[in-house]
Parts: sequence; C-alpha cells; structure tokens
Amino acid sequence: MQNMLRTIPAVDQILSEAQADPGLSAYPRPILVEAIRTAVQAIRMEMLAGHSADIAVPSLLYAVKKILLQQTTMNLKRIINATGVIIHTNLGRAPFSLRAKAAVDGVLEGYSTVEFDLQHGVRGERNSLVESKLCALTGAEAALVVNNNAAAVMLVLSSLAKEQEVIISRGQLVEIGGSFRIPEVLRQSGARLVEVGTTNRTNLADYEQAISGQTAAIMKVHTSNYRIIGFVSQPEEKQLTDLARQHGIVSINDLGSGTLLPMNVNGYQEKTVQEAVKEGFDIVTFSGDKLLGGGQAGIIVGKEKYLKKMKANHLLRALRMDKLCLAALEGTLLDYLIGFPAIDIPVQAMLRRETEELRQQAMDFAKRLAPLIELGWKVDTIELESWTGGGAFPAVELRSYGLRLCAIQVGLSASQLEKYFRNWTIPIIARVHNDEVVIDVRCLLDSDEEEIIAACQQAGKEMNK
Repeated sequence: MQNMLRTIPAVDQILSEAQADPGLSAYPRPILVEAIRTAVQAIRMEMLAGHSADIAVPSLLYAVKKILLQQTTMNLKRIINATGVIIHTNLGRAPFSLRAKAAVDGVLEGYSTVEFDLQHGVRGERNSLVESKLCALTGAEAALVVNNNAAAVMLVLSSLAKEQEVIISRGQLVEIGGSFRIPEVLRQSGARLVEVGTTNRTNLADYEQAISGQTAAIMKVHTSNYRIIGFVSQPEEKQLTDLARQHGIVSINDLGSGTLLPMNVNGYQEKTVQEAVKEGFDIVTFSGDKLLGGGQAGIIVGKEKYLKKMKANHLLRALRMDKLCLAALEGTLLDYLIGFPAIDIPVQAMLRRETEELRQQAMDFAKRLAPLIELGWKVDTIELESWTGGGAFPAVELRSYGLRLCAIQVGLSASQLEKYFRNWTIPIIARVHNDEVVIDVRCLLDSDEEEIIAACQQAGKEMNK
C-alpha cells in the first residue's frame, strides 16, 4: 500500500502544472496549494479504502478545479420555489416586494442612516427608523424590532418576567422548526413557566387559580404548525387581558407569523396584529418574514411603559437588527402604508391567487413544454394542494395547480431530474411524487418558467446525445 501511495504526484509537481494552466493560474498560491492538498488527500483515502484511483496529473488538476469552483461559488443564492409552500423556511421564507428590494439596494452602497439622526446631526437610534410606521399600522403605543420572533419573545420575558412566573396553557407549549420550544425560551430568559389546563382544554378559571404573588404575566402562544380540534376550548383573548389587568400583571400574545391584513383561508382565520392590540394585550410579538412579507425580524408592539424596559435591556444589543434587514422591513411597511399590500407583497398575493388563474397558468405552461413530449417525456397538468407554511394557517390546504414531468422513457428517473433541477444555474426546488417531478405554479415568479423550460430542454438534449 505504501508503494502505491508513493506513486501519487507530489504537491509541488501538481502546483507547477496548475500554475501553467490558464484556468488555475489566476488563483492565489495559498488557496491553490490548499486545494491541491485536498485533492491529493482524497486520492489517498480512496487508495487506503482499497479503491482504484486516477493519479494522472490532468485528472488531479480537474479535481482541483472542482474544489476551487465549489469554494469560490456563492452558497447563498436565488432559487426557484416550485414546491407550492409559500412561506418556506428552508428557502428564505417571504420573497421581498419591489419596494423592499429597492430599500435594500438603496443602502447597499456606501454608508447609511442606521444610527444617525439627520435632523439634529447626532447619534440616532436604529429602532426609530421603523417604530412610528409600526405604531401607525398596528395602533400600538410603541414598537421595537429585533432579529427574529424567538429573540422578541426572549427579550419580552427577560425584561418583564425574569425570576418570576409566566402562565401558559398546556395546549400552547409549542415546538417549531429547529427545536425551538416555548418552555426552553422561558428558561433561558430567566422566567418560570406555570402550565395550566390540559392539552385540549384550558379554562379562564385555570389561569385565575394559577395567579400568585410571583406571577408576572399571562402569555398566549400561537400554535404555529399544528391545530388541536375536537373537544377543545380556550378562553377568549379579551377574557385573558381583562384577567391580567385585574391582577396587575402583563398580558402577552405571541402571534407567531402575524398579519396586518385580515385573512381567511378555507374558513380558517388568522388574527391580525391590530385585533390583538385592540383586545388589550400589553405586548404582541410576531415575525417580519412570514405573513407580513418582509425580511427576517422579530417585532414587538404594545404599551410604551413595557417597551421602555425592553429598550433599556442590555440583551437588546445582542438581538438587534442589521441595516439590510431594517431596510427590507421599512420598505415592506411602506407597502402597507401607501401601497397595495395584497398585490405588492408576494406572500400576500400568492395566498390570494384564484384557483382558475392557477389552472390556466399550469395549462399554458404545459403547452410551452409540449416539445418535450416528442422527445419521450410525459408532461401534463395536475391539481395540487399548496400550503401557507411558516406556521401560518396550520393544517389548512390551498387548492392549486401544476405540472407532472416524467422522463423515465428517455432514461431520466424522477430523482435524477429533481437533482438536475437542483443543480441548475438557478436551482429549481420541486416535489417528487410517484416517480414524477411535480411543479406547483403558485409560487413561481415572472422569470421562473423560462428557467424551468431551459433546464428541461437542456436535460432533454443531454439525454439524447
């Protein structure tokens, strides 16, 4: 084995050849050397595992090029969402509106007013960039933004309930993606959880009986990605806020996704932020990159006296938003203030798309892909179910339409086609079902169909070679 390993060309020899290669000579020497060492180590591991390996210098240089290409290519890139899941956490959740994108573009070059007060020429406060807009939209006395809703909940509890009790219904002790659990958040914030009621039924009396001299707050939590149905009950929101007020404790409502527009999907209605504020909750928290349709943010609105405590909390500096997220949020809020959010904000527009519109789009799309049928592909329209995603409208399906693509007869399985799509110039993320690739048209943007057509055509050409 040692004799075999000695046949691998030395790093210096490969480096000399690489520096004479036009495709590699432009790379800085340290990066090139490291890529060569990585390629050589991979060859060694193959040999030690008893596998044959190509140790010719041209083959090694090809491996080096692949390594460098992977290292120098952006991993965070735009993709095409053909899954039908509108607020897809793995795919970046809400796509930006044109106004939000323009706002981000406006601060990308040069400096910005992220913490500078232009009117007085002194240091400013980044939260002031969006606070007045949030108050105008929600009817709250004050507002504060942090980097996501988990951070918002953490800051609220750390500021208002540290080393004190917070009462929550057992039916609302949620866990969402990434093992984010409400009990763990309370523990990290320093608050103590008091569970009341049962998984399916919690009464107002359960809350009232749990209130003690150590109670700081009553907290309601959106169940996000699940619903409990059947023999269930929860107190009305107004009952909770009245109870909290009577006992001089804080009422908190974590809306999760949070929407500023009234929304009803298949009979299921999400409470708006404005409604939660009107019901008397002292604090309301929600996300900026879900139903709101902006960039990642955790938004806190409510009574000014409580927000002042949060603004003075040293934890806020660790949770604050950066300038790009602030720009995206402010641009999105402007859509609500002076635009047409149901049309301008992609998430809102996608949720409101009519079934007949989707069916027609799928039929037109299928016609554009008809040439593939002559090559042996199967292309037809299909009725589908889409989902809101992002913890909004849990278990509610949206009727949608899309395409089924099958290229098995030309030697391309569904898994191979799905992988081909994922490795396209602009990756295409689709579903696979019954050995067919399924494309839901609900979330496709204007230029997405052209990319999908180009990918299909190229795949067809490669299979026919």
